[in-house]
Amino acid sequence: MLDHPARAKFRPPHVKPPTRPLSLWETARMSRQNALSTIPEIAYSSRILSGKTGFRWHIVCSPDANRQVLLDNVENYPKSRITQRILEPAIGRSIFTSHGEEWRWQRRAAAPIFTPRKMMSLTPMMTEAATRTSERLEGAIARGFEGRGVADIMEEMVAATYQIVCDALLSGAEGLDRREIGQAITRYLETIAKISVFDMLDLPHWIPRPAQVLNRGVTERSGQMIAELIAQRRKAPPRQDLLGFMLEAQDPESGQRMDDATLANNLFSFIVAGHETTALALAWSLYLLAHDENVQERAAAEARAAIGQGPARGDHLEALPYCRQVIEEAMRLFPPAAMISREAVARDTLLGREIEPGDMVIMPIYTLHRHSHFWEDPMHFDPEHFAPEKVKARDRYLYLPFGAGPRICIGMGFALWEAQIILATLLARFRFLPKGGTQPEPVMTITLRPKGGMPLKIERRG
Repeated sequence: MLDHPARAKFRPPHVKPPTRPLSLWETARMSRQNALSTIPEIAYSSRILSGKTGFRWHIVCSPDANRQVLLDNVENYPKSRITQRILEPAIGRSIFTSHGEEWRWQRRAAAPIFTPRKMMSLTPMMTEAATRTSERLEGAIARGFEGRGVADIMEEMVAATYQIVCDALLSGAEGLDRREIGQAITRYLETIAKISVFDMLDLPHWIPRPAQVLNRGVTERSGQMIAELIAQRRKAPPRQDLLGFMLEAQDPESGQRMDDATLANNLFSFIVAGHETTALALAWSLYLLAHDENVQERAAAEARAAIGQGPARGDHLEALPYCRQVIEEAMRLFPPAAMISREAVARDTLLGREIEPGDMVIMPIYTLHRHSHFWEDPMHFDPEHFAPEKVKARDRYLYLPFGAGPRICIGMGFALWEAQIILATLLARFRFLPKGGTQPEPVMTITLRPKGGMPLKIERRG
């Protein structure tokens, strides 16, 4: 067996937490730079912390509290006003941002789209994207020296998952400028998506935030292109892609269908979430593997036994359990959606703490996944955290990269399948090695990105 329990485990970079209480202005400044840097050190060993910075807040790191907020009393905890303020300029009133009956009918209508049978029909597009990524990495090796190249793995994974989104969601997305939409998403994440000092002061949302004023219209052209595509597709014969499925989607209880505006909001939501989060999971997976030779060789051996030199297909997924463990461990250490915030509607009690209407309940998933009371050796990379027997013994509400409860990410299965197919394809062909120099810094706005990219060395396997 290639892996050995006595081996030295890799400790990846960690967001340095503050060791003292922060002032309002410090919180606002640090939130814009990296929202995770405001989570205090004590949160990594505590179950609940409370305070006030313009509004009352409670940081919870407990499976019992998570279950209460996300499942047992979910109606009392809609998405927070800060989350709504950040997301709605880009994705409007979609499945991701709506709540109450508006959310329920949209979720009921979309649920049949994401069944395993329909998702399996889209796996050939995942295989094609994995193949093209391999070709680009072969090009990087050819441009390098002595059979070794260098590539920014973050850029490569974004390109791969964006291709899958465009092909699976929109059948190639004729008429869409992929580059323009990608640039709009990046600019949105780097500007409007950041928390403002106005948010910290709890000023009304009708007061424009500076980033909103300076970057007004950042996603406007993207929205126009998507609206034009929907109008074209309504007149065309049906296609077997996600847009085609959504055009036919209907709430089984009310019979309601998505109008063009709702369709456009949800499509843009899937484009943003569908490629960004999976790309991050893959990039962090490859970074971690590059720093742990034993784990990489075990995952590569599994991949080559299942697919030869590839590429991986949908019917290979069951033969790739360890590759999935690697991805799940990467999402434990670097969850793409690293923080969830909810806002109490009515009084409640969490872990003995009184919750008042309007209080913010913050669930820092990044902190939960590194909590000293709930995880063995939480700061080190170890896919054995997701061995079947450990998963079975662990509380479901301790691992939340896709959320949980009725609002769990609707595309979770799609994301995990594409990540497995791409990772196995790449590991069967290539070996990944550290580039050297500075370590990537995990920085969170909406998602947890590596600051400065993620260059890695690549070489062909024998």
